[in-house]
Amino acid sequence: MLRALAAALCLTLAAGAATAQTRITLKSASTGSSYFMMSVQLAEGLKGAGQSQISATVEESQGSVQNIKESAKRPGNFVFTSPPSLVFAARDGQKPFEGESGHDAIRALFVMPAITMHWVVRADTGIQSFADLAGKDFVPGGRGTFAQRQTEQVFRVLGLEGKVKLVDVELAAAVNAVRNRQVSGFATAGSHPAPNLQELAVGTPIRLLGLSPEQMAEVRKLDPSSAPITIPKGTYKGVDHDTVTLSLPVGAYGTTRMDEAAAYAVVKAFWQQKTEMAKANPWWDSVSPDEVMALGVKLHPGALR
Repeated sequence: MLRALAAALCLTLAAGAATAQTRITLKSASTGSSYFMMSVQLAEGLKGAGQSQISATVEESQGSVQNIKESAKRPGNFVFTSPPSLVFAARDGQKPFEGESGHDAIRALFVMPAITMHWVVRADTGIQSFADLAGKDFVPGGRGTFAQRQTEQVFRVLGLEGKVKLVDVELAAAVNAVRNRQVSGFATAGSHPAPNLQELAVGTPIRLLGLSPEQMAEVRKLDPSSAPITIPKGTYKGVDHDTVTLSLPVGAYGTTRMDEAAAYAVVKAFWQQKTEMAKANPWWDSVSPDEVMALGVKLHPGALR
């Protein structure tokens, strides 16, 4: 009887400990993308910072648009990534968030490494510039993602709207479509080097399309927070020239439904572990606390603390 009572007590204590854990969901991007890897690193960083009371789960996402749409419905400690421009669009009810509500509850947590737009084509297609995409099959980005929206806007500015045959598929399918010669290329948004592009370049010759200074000036009018960035030659196998492309800020966000103590623990762990995370992935070195102001919404009280 004593052994039975002891076992029952252990189960009760274990259940109490599990209940005491704070559960956090980290939602970023598709598996294999740089932002998914960042979320995994952050989840591991919470453990490294001694946040044993935090139980972090990483969820795959189709991209920032899906993240924002889910944030209006998800309860509790839901952490997601997005460019500030999409957060602005959601709060103002702009496309693709027309008629939606609940986005006023979004609050900023910390800064993520900036997005680097990649426009990639098979090297054997003969495509040298954006103008050469006219008449070609091209995936503008994963279905419903920021990359898709940004690419369509860039094509409009460059006079390519209606001239490029846009193919609407998921990002994973786009990579395979290029590998199998079903499309000429695709767009993806993520910090460089992008893991899925590194993998693609191993067995498929690729070329990155860059923007001229004149094109960059026109494209930046779409979002004044954007900036030119150079992907150095050799970043991807076979790409032996520097590529000037577009960079846009990204933030990690929660909502007013997130517990203040949980937000504090996550943000504190992030800044404590940033240097350690950068040893594995240098893209964390680009993040500075000064950039929090660019996230465009109020800080969550836990982040402010």
